[in-house]
Amino acid sequence: MLIRENPVLNRELLVTLRSPRSFVLQFFYVLALGSLVYFYWPAGEDGARQVSPGVARRLFDIFFLGQFCLVALMAPTFAAGSITGEKERKTYEMLLASPLRPRTILVGKLLSSLTYLVVLILSSLPLMILCYLLGGLLLSEITRSYLVLILAAGTFGLLSIACSSCFSRTSSALVVSYLVILPLAVLCIMLTRTENTTTRDFMSIAVLPPWCLAIWTALEIVVNRRLLHPPDVGGQGKDVIDEEEEMKYAIGVVIDRDLFPDKLFAPAKRLDLMPDGANPVLDKELRSEIFSQGTLMLRVVIQLSMFLSIPLMAGLLFLRSDQAAYYVAYVLTFNMLVGPVFSSGSVTQERERQTLSLLLTTLLTPSRIILAKLLAALRVSTVLTFLLTEQLLLAYALLHELRGRFWTLIVFLLIIAVTCLATSSIGLMWSALCRRTSTAMVLTYMTLLGLFVLPIGLGWYLQGIAQESSLTPQRLAALTVTSPFSAAMSVPMHVNRPDGWTGQSLTIHTPPLVPLGGRVYAPVWAIFLVLYPILSAIFVGVACLAFRWRWWRAGNVV
Repeated sequence: MLIRENPVLNRELLVTLRSPRSFVLQFFYVLALGSLVYFYWPAGEDGARQVSPGVARRLFDIFFLGQFCLVALMAPTFAAGSITGEKERKTYEMLLASPLRPRTILVGKLLSSLTYLVVLILSSLPLMILCYLLGGLLLSEITRSYLVLILAAGTFGLLSIACSSCFSRTSSALVVSYLVILPLAVLCIMLTRTENTTTRDFMSIAVLPPWCLAIWTALEIVVNRRLLHPPDVGGQGKDVIDEEEEMKYAIGVVIDRDLFPDKLFAPAKRLDLMPDGANPVLDKELRSEIFSQGTLMLRVVIQLSMFLSIPLMAGLLFLRSDQAAYYVAYVLTFNMLVGPVFSSGSVTQERERQTLSLLLTTLLTPSRIILAKLLAALRVSTVLTFLLTEQLLLAYALLHELRGRFWTLIVFLLIIAVTCLATSSIGLMWSALCRRTSTAMVLTYMTLLGLFVLPIGLGWYLQGIAQESSLTPQRLAALTVTSPFSAAMSVPMHVNRPDGWTGQSLTIHTPPLVPLGGRVYAPVWAIFLVLYPILSAIFVGVACLAFRWRWWRAGNVV
């Protein structure tokens, strides 16, 4: 009954695996892996492609890391909306009222969410075997890698379903899933990809499986209990949240609109009349929309991000002050995950609540509505992101070796601010172009991955063939100008030591400059700071055009 006769699993698999998009995505996935293998082989003197065990080892590492990142990024996308989707479609109560047991529902949702992801992983097995036949690899290493991938997929999928059962919106479940999963993914890579073979085998075979089984058992108990005794069903009046009543039972951080810095992203409710000339959409978005579904997601996001920032602050700022760019990368990752939550649903949620027609018939112009949506989302995501820069400011204030390069702090803050603008504008663009919030959010994350993460991976991949081609460090750096992570890493962080310093010397890192033409060169961070305000204006312009077109269609219908 759990698998063979599971109606939830059968229905989800029929919808997913019979879709033409599934076969197209699998084809392009295998084609990309095959192209990577083909173009990575160094050419011999006679033009034939020769493969050494070292190349096979590097390809194996690329395959494993790439597929592990795929699992960590795609598992929440497939699973975080498994239960919240039922709530948004108003079919959650019907599912709970069916004769299916909670465990049957959980197994059906989990397997249906991860089956296609597992199919993609297994599609790379022939290429892994090819690397094994070329020499330099052990069959046990390939087996261990796929064991780690399967365990990671199950763990990340169950974590996403647990988050989906605790929230009422897919966007909230998705961002909390990412905040929980990504630190676990980094820890798993560190434990299973160490240079020590004995430690790697021990962690992959003796430690990881029992811990995963323990996590699976705990998550199964939590999800089954919520499905058996659901606290979020009943009358639709429960959609209206009483903030004072919610704060009585809040655990951990409590958001108070009247205190700093909470009032920066959540102003107090208006008790007087709105002044003339004020934008009612902006006022509504800031004062009411952020709390329309409660504060659980905000409180979890703030607590998790601050908890993770403490060890990162100690390791990347105070113990190794030249690693400040890596802490900035953590702040950028946080904004990359959180920013789309507040912007990718700006327009689609109006359609889902069936209030878009009302909004289009007001006296507000489309440009004014879009600008209000952008400012509201940008304000919330920027304030939450800059809360994590307190540790950076503290390090520059206390550490003598960083005070002499105070200008780098200004550059880091500018990179973070421009990234906040980019994530909000991209999310708003897809929200204006799509019909559903879940679709807009997935497309937003894919766009951010393509602009922020893919250039770094491409540059790392091309470094392996740079010696056999005309690729120079300057040209490789030019490929990464769209990534804020690359911009942060391009800030020179050799620090000034006080007179008489006898401690450990730090390596001076001089990032390559990007040629702009002739003898003109510029660092990656400078190009990034100039490029993304222009791109953000283009993204917002596309959102305005899409919204104005819907406004024009609404006027013709009336």
